[in-house]
Amino acid sequence: MAAILKRELSGYFNSAIAYVVLALFFFFSGFFFYAYCFVGDSAGLSIVFANMFYIIMFIIPVLTMKTFAEEKHRKTDQALLTAPVSLTEIVLGKFIGAVIIYALCCVIFLVYAVVISFFAQPQWSVVLCTLLGIFLLGSSMIAINIFISALTESMVVAAVVGMGAGLLIDTMSYFVSIIPVKWIANLLDKINFLNYYTNFTYGILNVADVVFYLSVTALFLFFTVLALEKRRWS
Repeated sequence: MAAILKRELSGYFNSAIAYVVLALFFFFSGFFFYAYCFVGDSAGLSIVFANMFYIIMFIIPVLTMKTFAEEKHRKTDQALLTAPVSLTEIVLGKFIGAVIIYALCCVIFLVYAVVISFFAQPQWSVVLCTLLGIFLLGSSMIAINIFISALTESMVVAAVVGMGAGLLIDTMSYFVSIIPVKWIANLLDKINFLNYYTNFTYGILNVADVVFYLSVTALFLFFTVLALEKRRWS
């Protein structure tokens, strides 16, 4: 798995993807931080985190679109699938590589909290819990988008479908409110990603919220392994 991870990180930094993702993340987070904390004279980062969800929703598909789609497009997936590593190790290597890039993006929030500490006392429990929440949310979306990438050989299709999945996650509450069938509405409410994110923004660390995101991540990584297994034997 270490070889896959090293290969994946090398691929990110040898191309423009890592730099573009980091630059976009830092630019928009910096803009929201300046607008709400300096211009808006606020010592809280909650609004910055809330607005960054929409940026993350579009950045993650760009980050993950090449994981398997590019392998298929370049016909290098056969060599990868026949390498002396398990499919689970391949998937985990690619997943951890994307998560590392995403974690580098999220570190900037700690920088903002430190900057605020020079002018006011930040609520560190809220900052750290929200940071954990946005990291877990992003990790689960990375797993979903890696699965999408494993289903196509077009990076553009993988990115567009991934953005569509992000929009679906964002509008889940709207669907819950308009669906007349109660059991369907209740089911959608139970899998509403943002419901589990809310507690983090209040500085509340709920085990159920953490388990939800970890379960979604594990489930879609498992689906990716199954998709690769099917391709290996087809």
